[in-house]
Amino acid sequence: MKSISTILREVPLIDGHNDLPWQFRKLSKDGRDAVELAGDTTQLTPPLATDLKRLKAGGVGGQFWVAYVPYSLSGAEAVFVLLEQIDLIRRLIARYPGALELALTADDIVRIHAGGKIASLIAIEGGHAIGHSLAALRLSHALGARYLTLTHVKNNDWADASTDQPLHRGLTPFGEAVVREMNRLGMMVDLSHVSDDTMRAALKISQAPVICSHSGARALCRHPRNVPDDLLKQVAANGGVVMAVFFSGYLTEPDRQYEEESEQEEARLAKLHAGDDARIAAAFAEWRKTHRNPRKATLRDVADHIDHIREVAGIDHVGIGSDFEGFRVPPPAGLEDVSCYPALLAELQKRGYSESDLKKVAGENLLRVMRANESAAARACSPVANG
Repeated sequence: MKSISTILREVPLIDGHNDLPWQFRKLSKDGRDAVELAGDTTQLTPPLATDLKRLKAGGVGGQFWVAYVPYSLSGAEAVFVLLEQIDLIRRLIARYPGALELALTADDIVRIHAGGKIASLIAIEGGHAIGHSLAALRLSHALGARYLTLTHVKNNDWADASTDQPLHRGLTPFGEAVVREMNRLGMMVDLSHVSDDTMRAALKISQAPVICSHSGARALCRHPRNVPDDLLKQVAANGGVVMAVFFSGYLTEPDRQYEEESEQEEARLAKLHAGDDARIAAAFAEWRKTHRNPRKATLRDVADHIDHIREVAGIDHVGIGSDFEGFRVPPPAGLEDVSCYPALLAELQKRGYSESDLKKVAGENLLRVMRANESAAARACSPVANG
């Protein structure tokens, strides 16, 4: 069998979800200029898992950079922040023309990867970011966004999230219109973060393959963010892909339980010391000293989730969506940063994955889904929706 490095020269490894743009925003208002991505970002406070040197070492050929908008925002304010984040991503790409290049299509990814650069794509996390406006959705697509995660951690006006109390029991009529308009645009429907009912509703409506950009298998970890087996099968029937996440709290039951306890304690401290962030942080750090995580996920746990998705949905329906820079806890041992993807593929190789299997997991499955969405848009002949 070919080496992992050879495989990653022949097919782009495409990570479905990296929240670096929001970390840039937090570090300075300008965002783009806050961090030297060509430098060593491990020296920042807090340290980052992403920089150009480690992306190259990790064999990354395509990266979805996420335009995240806090779920506390809505309406025009959310749209304003969304535009700032898309602008930040585009300027970030332009700042490193020797390493990054904006990709808008699957063919772009293949071409850019063949040229030795990282194909850089734009994604939107949270349907609230479009401000209940199909016009904002269309303009985001025109600016380069190629998927929208329908919800984030809370429900929005038209779709239920997996980690909130049911409100709509899936999608409202406007939510259905969003899915249809995304199909018309060729914009991938991302079902990470959505409730099971929302996922079922979107799968029923979508005329193009969907993605779960950063999710795990619920059979292995009972977090509601993960995908249950019946829906893994439905995603496969739809032609979609579930991209395995690296967040420890979605990987094992002990890690999930620890994160749940941590969130409860932090909420308690926030109420007790309202407005005093330094005191909250110090108290939480003390709590962590006496409440150790009993498990701590590893690279093998991520491989277990990929195994399970392959077993239930099939090898054509699994990919990689790390969520690097989107979780505040340490990543799984062995997957500390963006240089570690080859180690994950090597573990899959040890487990009997063929060269063809590895190429599918690395990027071919996502390329197929993108092309199917592009074809669906090309076939669409309906008039532009109003909204």
